[in-house]
Amino acid sequence: MSQSKQPSFTELLESAQVSAVHLEMRDAYGIGPEAEDFAGWKRTGQRDVDVASAYWAPWVDLIRRTIARGVVVRRARIVSEPVTDYIKYEHAGTQVNIAAGEQVRWLARRKASDIALPGNDFWLFDERLVMFNHFTGDGTSAGPSVSKDPAVAKLCASAFEAVWERGTPHERYTV
Repeated sequence: MSQSKQPSFTELLESAQVSAVHLEMRDAYGIGPEAEDFAGWKRTGQRDVDVASAYWAPWVDLIRRTIARGVVVRRARIVSEPVTDYIKYEHAGTQVNIAAGEQVRWLARRKASDIALPGNDFWLFDERLVMFNHFTGDGTSAGPSVSKDPAVAKLCASAFEAVWERGTPHERYTV
């Protein structure tokens, strides 16, 4: 895209008409807004899974509105095994993603070795527009970038579908 203002994630999701897929490939993220929740989970082993909580409600509302428009929202995670504490934390909260209407699958990294994967996590909207999520070495956000390049969208769609096909549905994946 040009250097003009990029649309926000919410704007992109709200403009999706058919599908929104998310591929996550890191074993840990250092994202500020969830730092307190992650620290609490590490202390107690308990995760906030209340869809109406201040932590989850904005996400749940956004996803439910998206699903209500007929958009299919799928998330796939490629993880190293044994999984990291962060992945255990994510797994513990994924029931909220499911309750919101997302479909979620997990794939062991060793089963992804022959899949052509882009270098960054991404969201793909309607198989035509990609928002890459960039991270620093310690897992903090380095900001997104957006691509409308058809070849990039095709790579991301192919990668996501290959991971999805091999992935284990959340309800059957244990950490």
